[in-house]
Amino acid sequence: MRAFFRSAMAATILLTATIPAAAQNIQTIILAGGCFWCVESDFDLVNGVIDTKSGYTGGTTPNPTYKQVTKGGTGHYEAVQIKYDADIVSIETIMQAFWRSVDPTDAGGQFCDRGDSYRTAVFATTPQQAAIAERSRAAAQKELGQKIVTPIRMASKFYLAEDYHQNYYQSSAIVVTKYGPLTRSAAYKKYRKSCGRDARVRQLWGSAAFPGT
Repeated sequence: MRAFFRSAMAATILLTATIPAAAQNIQTIILAGGCFWCVESDFDLVNGVIDTKSGYTGGTTPNPTYKQVTKGGTGHYEAVQIKYDADIVSIETIMQAFWRSVDPTDAGGQFCDRGDSYRTAVFATTPQQAAIAERSRAAAQKELGQKIVTPIRMASKFYLAEDYHQNYYQSSAIVVTKYGPLTRSAAYKKYRKSCGRDARVRQLWGSAAFPGT
């Protein structure tokens, strides 16, 4: 099964420039997978994904800020709104990529990022999506041989994160870090490596890990 997944996923990971300009069957799903910079970065690789936006969802505080969400108490998750052309990529493939790009066994956050706002979750926009996500979760759990704790919920209002969070992993703006001044892109790479995200995903999923990791 893992060999099949690797070959199937490899076929989907193409340069976004290959996506037709006039997408016809646009659908949306919202995925929480810890740091939203990382989820954006991973899903921008998937052929058929036409747009990703970082934001907050699942809570009760209106118009939350990053500081409020990460502090806790809002009920919101860091999440990414993913728009995809269903004529190019199926929701089944999106879900396969999601499970294998996170640690869905961790109920306390993701990797070095701890707390409720960094937990995993799937926010479906249609009942059909939710049903497919549930079947996909069951299959992933069976393959992994460990309990997946990621909830599947119907989507609620999605609030866009602050502008500087969007496409953070590609930004050339300069930020001051513990390593000195760096572009956001360089700072993101150092953060992702030091957080242990890719190492843990590979440890958990082995050769079936999402290619972005």
